[in-house]
Amino acid sequence: MNTSITFVRHGETKWNTLGKFQGCTDTDLSSEGIKQAEYLNEKFGNNFDHIYTSPLKRAKLTAEIISKNSNTTPIVELGLREINFGEWEGLTIKEIETNFPERFIKWRTDDLDGPLCGGDLSLKKASIRAVKVILEIAKRHRGENIIIVAHSGIIKAGLIGIFDWKMTMYHKMILGNTSVCKIIFDDNLSPKIVTLNDTSHLPDDYDIKSRI
Repeated sequence: MNTSITFVRHGETKWNTLGKFQGCTDTDLSSEGIKQAEYLNEKFGNNFDHIYTSPLKRAKLTAEIISKNSNTTPIVELGLREINFGEWEGLTIKEIETNFPERFIKWRTDDLDGPLCGGDLSLKKASIRAVKVILEIAKRHRGENIIIVAHSGIIKAGLIGIFDWKMTMYHKMILGNTSVCKIIFDDNLSPKIVTLNDTSHLPDDYDIKSRI
């Protein structure tokens, strides 16, 4: 019997539109982000068994909107918080590249660790954290349909760990705001990807401003 885990990136924030790294900075959804989450509510139609969320406000509100009018209350899981990017939070990619050139190159090219400038210290450490939480949830809800609302960084880190990819895969995936990624686990917790960066719930002409 398959266990379904559907990852949802939170809706848009002001920092998303500015291209800033948010990390653990607790930013709010923008009015557009709330609208995006409403589209997700329509997409899922309360067709899930449980919904988990990062403790950060932008993810929690997205989860609350998704589960609106359902019998399911979002469960806050601390391990789903976004990667802590340390000194890079509040900066754009260009600013990071300019101000931390050597560390930026190392982060982009290191296969094993993907070191960060403070915070969680590396993509590897974040990946280990994400995988631990995801597998705990999968084991707890075998055979059920679970939604996890979190963040682009920690979702990508989790996928890297689950599928044993190199850390540089982090930079080869794009997850837009409210994008949906789905994996299934069989009875032996062997994973398979069903969808990646699905934004089909948004209008065809919709402009997703943030893909960081």
